[in-house]
Parts: sequence; C-alpha cells; structure tokens
Amino acid sequence: MAHPLIPQILDIATPIAQTLGLEVVGATFYTNQKPPVLRVDIRNPSQDTGLEDCERMSRALDEELETSNIIPDAYVLEISSPGISESLTSDREFVSFKGFSIIVKTSEPYKGHSQQRGKLVSRDENAVYLSQKGRQLAIPRELITEVLFDESVEE
Repeated sequence: MAHPLIPQILDIATPIAQTLGLEVVGATFYTNQKPPVLRVDIRNPSQDTGLEDCERMSRALDEELETSNIIPDAYVLEISSPGISESLTSDREFVSFKGFSIIVKTSEPYKGHSQQRGKLVSRDENAVYLSQKGRQLAIPRELITEVLFDESVEE
C-alpha cells in the first residue's frame, strides 16, 4: 500500500518534472528506514534518462518539498530512473525496442505454441508483430498475456 503522502508528493513533483522536460513515473516512501527514504522515479521522454536529469529534478524537488513542509521530519530524497523492466507494456516501449528479441506469451496456444520468440517489429491495436527467421508473425493482442525481453539471445 502506498504511503498516504504519495499523492501530495506527486502533485508537487509532476509539474516540476514537466518544467524540466521530464516525467514522473512513480514515487515510494520507505518509512521503515532511518532516516526514511523518499524515492521518486523519473523518465526523460526525449532521450535516455541521465544523471544530470536526476540532479536537476533532485535540486528542484528538494527545494519545493522543504518549502511545503509536508514531510516534517528528516528524510533522504532519492531521484532515479526506473530502468528497463523485463516486460514491455507501453506504446513508447514497443517503439523504442523495435528489433529486440522478445518472447510473447499467450493465454492459449497460437499457431501451436503458448509462447513465441522473435524480433519485435511493431504493435498496433490488433496485434504484436514479430519477425521469426525473416517471416512476420502477427499475434492477436487479445491472446497476449505478457511480452518479455528474450534474455537468452545475445544482441
């Protein structure tokens, strides 16, 4: 369960991130640590999120949180990038990782298999398209349960 201050923190962090050309992906407040740690994950939508992005967001957000005083006790502010998850979910990820080796898992067998491996071609409202040894395969989205990076293939 999220900490009760998270919505207020996001209300403060989101416009700051937008001003800096960034997006807030999420926030977590680890109150079980001494001092507590407030972690805010950001993403730079126009390029890879870098240390400079995290530093700019940290300075701006730290100043605003101190002024607002919504966290009265001492805490550590940590700004980071969420990194790459094992699964692809957003339209942006399907565009960014075109050509990468993926595994598409389905709720029922499709073309005789409950998972398909191949290189990501694209995704639209109807299907995820893979290239398998030069042949394109369209897997209907309603059958797809998960799309993962294929860690067993060297890029």
